[in-house]
Amino acid sequence: MDKEMEGLVAIVTGGSSGIGAATAARLTEMGARVVVLDLAPSPPPVGGLALVCDVADDASVRAAVGQTAARYGRLDIVVNNAGIGAQGTIEGNDEDEWHRVFDINVLGIVRVTRAALPHLRASPSAAVVNTCSVAATTGLPNRALYSSSKGAVLSLTLSMAADHLAEGIRVNCVNPGTADTPWVQRLLEKAPDPDAERAALEARQPHGRLVQPEEVAAAIAYLASPVAGSTTGCALAVDGGLQALRIPR
Repeated sequence: MDKEMEGLVAIVTGGSSGIGAATAARLTEMGARVVVLDLAPSPPPVGGLALVCDVADDASVRAAVGQTAARYGRLDIVVNNAGIGAQGTIEGNDEDEWHRVFDINVLGIVRVTRAALPHLRASPSAAVVNTCSVAATTGLPNRALYSSSKGAVLSLTLSMAADHLAEGIRVNCVNPGTADTPWVQRLLEKAPDPDAERAALEARQPHGRLVQPEEVAAAIAYLASPVAGSTTGCALAVDGGLQALRIPR
């Protein structure tokens, strides 16, 4: 793989599993030095760094970003991937849970990017990529809380792109469909019939299968790369056509 990110430093929140781990690996292959930020960080890709970070805690975020900049002397790419899921209609979660999901999924992006901005402004190749969801653009049943948090991520991405374009910072997001991640696997394990539930999720995707984390990571890597220098304010769907296609069954 071309080392188009050679010399760049990236942080990936929620980088120890699923889409985050796949992204950390992909950016490393492309030459970046990757810092994985996670509540329980696993060993990072070769040459990288793993730090404990709670995106719901501003002090924790600032410490991790500061440690990254001190270690490498720069910060060029921020991948805001950390997030949590939620099920149910608007009646399905109490107000504390609504606050918790928004605090992590939306304000987590605010905290991490805000802490990184002084370093991004000094980078010649600054990029922020947020993990959003097809749930932001498609009405999915039983996902009121999760969908609304990701809708906020989409709007936040567009506003950030407008605010920081003049500073040379590109901001984009990816909108994955249902991905084959540990979170989805945990949901399946709780279902009365996991095999039937998985089949239903696969059937919902127009291409007939779950999205693979590596596919989302490839999209994130493109948006983060200097080769995408004219791409900002973009929401890139990686959803097997769920957002845009209506395939007869």
